[in-house]
Amino acid sequence: MTRYSKVEKSVFGLFLLLMLWLPIPLGSNRPWAWAILELTTFTLLIALVIFYSAAVFKSIRENRLVFILALLFIVAQAITIFPLPYQLVETLRPDRVLGVEQSVLPYLSMSFDVAQSKIALLKTVAYFCLFLLTLSLVTSTKRIKLLLLTLSLAGILQATYGAFEVLLHTEESLIFKYNVSNIATGSFVYKNHYANYLVLTLSAALGYLIASSKFKQGSNSKREILKYWLDFILSKKALVRIGIVIMVIALIMSRSRMGNSAFFVAMTITSLLGLLLFKRKSRSYVYLFISLLVIDILVVSSIFGLSEVKQRIEQTSMEKETRDEVIDDTLPILSQFMFIGSGGGTFYTLYPKVQNEKIQHFYDHAHNEYLQFAMEFGWLASGILMILALICFATSINALRKRERQAYLGAAFTCTMAFIGMVMHSSVDFPLQAPANAATFMVILGIGLKSRKVY
Repeated sequence: MTRYSKVEKSVFGLFLLLMLWLPIPLGSNRPWAWAILELTTFTLLIALVIFYSAAVFKSIRENRLVFILALLFIVAQAITIFPLPYQLVETLRPDRVLGVEQSVLPYLSMSFDVAQSKIALLKTVAYFCLFLLTLSLVTSTKRIKLLLLTLSLAGILQATYGAFEVLLHTEESLIFKYNVSNIATGSFVYKNHYANYLVLTLSAALGYLIASSKFKQGSNSKREILKYWLDFILSKKALVRIGIVIMVIALIMSRSRMGNSAFFVAMTITSLLGLLLFKRKSRSYVYLFISLLVIDILVVSSIFGLSEVKQRIEQTSMEKETRDEVIDDTLPILSQFMFIGSGGGTFYTLYPKVQNEKIQHFYDHAHNEYLQFAMEFGWLASGILMILALICFATSINALRKRERQAYLGAAFTCTMAFIGMVMHSSVDFPLQAPANAATFMVILGIGLKSRKVY
């Protein structure tokens, strides 16, 4: 083994450890936590470029369009931060220079909160570095399964921790001493971030089961059926299957309305797509799908309180909810900064200026990712980001239809389910504002792109 290959394997190992670490420090949603994410990611990519640059440049060449879109999105963010001549800012954004004299500030940034925009830019660069690391390091079917297994393990640990805190009626979290209620949040603070993370890791766990299955038609003899179940019970798949049950329990105990809805809808749609598109339909896949419906949805959910989540959904009314009013208040800002955007992270700064007096809560996010992204980054940059995600999603759908090897099907299944779940959840909340969720989602999009490759 050469020195370069040792470095590459070490980088991959540290990459997997990072994916396990991300949700632990409050979803990496604290300055010190996302600083660790950024420094680690930058260091790993620099090490890979220095010692194994061929893999990085190969990934860029093979995914040229996606890489260009990522760069354009980063540049669009950076433009709002860099100081520009006063006259140019006055032409592009007249409202930005109100009350600011040219003699005092001859150069001015277009962002309405440069400090927050810098934080948002660094996060974005870190996410895309993770995306590039995924494309560069996941170079075999074995590594696809290892990455899916790591994400599954991260979700199982979070689910176990969150569920036990509730079941043991602890008053404070074991690690960060946050107050614990009868709602599971794991090591996250916000239950909806926790629920969304579980949806992402459940997608990975189901993808791992598919990636590890033996898609053989076989006979329907008792001997073959017994052999299949013994093989399943004695393998890592059985542990992951148990982990899926634990994650579903924790997801239900989070009492997140859209988190649970996104999981069940995304799982059902993706499973049906698998039944329709897979070239070879195996009994193991059908057994898995049926067991998910019977064990996870009917049995587990009835025991651990899905009825309470259902009741919360039924009792939800527009009169009690203020999220729709936040959207109404934000729309004028959106029309004002439609093309360029107000700058990354500026919702926190601008919304209080237009907040309705009837809204008593403090909102630092729009509870709608599409609205917040369009406001902060503008329609153009937000559209670029959406196209990038859609390319990964379309690649996964195509892989479900064309691939036969289970590792690629598992990768495609993971990306498809995670994408559908994220699209749903982002319409009523802000899951991508949690660095652990955003980083994990970018890695899963990378896995989706890898599903089209042949090794």
